[in-house]
Amino acid sequence: MAINNSQRAAFPAELTASMDSSWVEIGSLTSNPVIIIFDNQGTDSIAISIDGGTTTWRTFPGGEAIVLDLRAAHGLAPNYTFDVGTTFYGNGSSGTFSISYIYAVNT
Repeated sequence: MAINNSQRAAFPAELTASMDSSWVEIGSLTSNPVIIIFDNQGTDSIAISIDGGTTTWRTFPGGEAIVLDLRAAHGLAPNYTFDVGTTFYGNGSSGTFSISYIYAVNT
């Protein structure tokens, strides 16, 4: 009997880093996220990149958070998620940035 992965979730450790006006590694994904939260916990803007700062994906104003729901109609869409190992970087004058996510359990 097959397990419906869309009914089982796990919570990896939060990725977080304090900003210091240079590109700082926030952390790397250990699993494919189903839902991912990007949260600027400070008052200054923080730019986010996945290539160490060559290209800015998005700049988060102070206090802003977004939630990306990557699920298809019936659970994890294997062609619409971030790759395991994706590393996020942040650049801001101060504050902390965190990334939290849940993933489907494949057991």
